[in-house]
Amino acid sequence: MKRDYGGVIWTDHALERLRERGIKQGDAWAVFNRPDQSRYTKSKSAWIYYKIFGNRRIEVVAKKNEEGKWIILSVWSKSVNKKLSGKKSEGGGLLSALLRFFRGM
Repeated sequence: MKRDYGGVIWTDHALERLRERGIKQGDAWAVFNRPDQSRYTKSKSAWIYYKIFGNRRIEVVAKKNEEGKWIILSVWSKSVNKKLSGKKSEGGGLLSALLRFFRGM
């Protein structure tokens, strides 16, 4: 793993988290470069970028330094449960309405 990868700077902390969590640096860079979504951190001093790969959501925390260069601060992943089960999946969408209609027949 490299401290300067993909045109951004990776902190020692981020590189260590990649190793600990078994996340490839290229996958984390892809999240940063082409995220599904992003949001400010609570302090609004950095961004959290995330992308779903199969059943895993990888999140990357990044911010710009005083020179305007992007720095990757940390990386982690979470399991994503895509199952439709029980009442939780019955929201207000078209699919849910169709399911309720057919169940009532």
